[in-house]
Amino acid sequence: MAKGKTLISIAGINIGAIREPGSVENILRFGNYKKLDHVRGFTLVELMVVMVIIALIMGLVATSMSSSISAAQARAASRKLVANLRYTRASAIIDKSEKVFLVNTENRSYLAPGRKQVILPEGVDVTITTARSELTSEDVAGIRFFPDGGSTGGHIELTVNDREYRINIAWLTGEASLERAEG
Repeated sequence: MAKGKTLISIAGINIGAIREPGSVENILRFGNYKKLDHVRGFTLVELMVVMVIIALIMGLVATSMSSSISAAQARAASRKLVANLRYTRASAIIDKSEKVFLVNTENRSYLAPGRKQVILPEGVDVTITTARSELTSEDVAGIRFFPDGGSTGGHIELTVNDREYRINIAWLTGEASLERAEG
């Protein structure tokens, strides 16, 4: 027989080999529960406390993920808006005619000439500051680009939660630039 194993037999019938005389398996198998004092586990209260802590952490992670998704959507929307402003400027230069980029603050949308209207994602607010002559109504304003590359200038702000993305349009060059406003 292998070293450390003992064969147990009762009335000539082999019950089995005991691997280690004090092992939990053998204590449970042969009913000597007094030796289980050294075996420790977790109480139900300890398990519940751990479960509550895990639930709290999961809630915090989910909240931060949802706000970061909104920030990512706002950042992507502002980049698309800048791309459409640049398209409008290039179109004015190539066609040698004035082109107007329109922003509707009521339904949170914008329109570049020759393209479809773009509606901003839910929760993203838009404001525009431009020349008075480019206000077509109370809710719609535009930025006009000229054939020489210049524009009427102004800025467009996209706001989501606490973050603000500001798009500046230079009046002399018509260049559109994006920056994240502090605050």
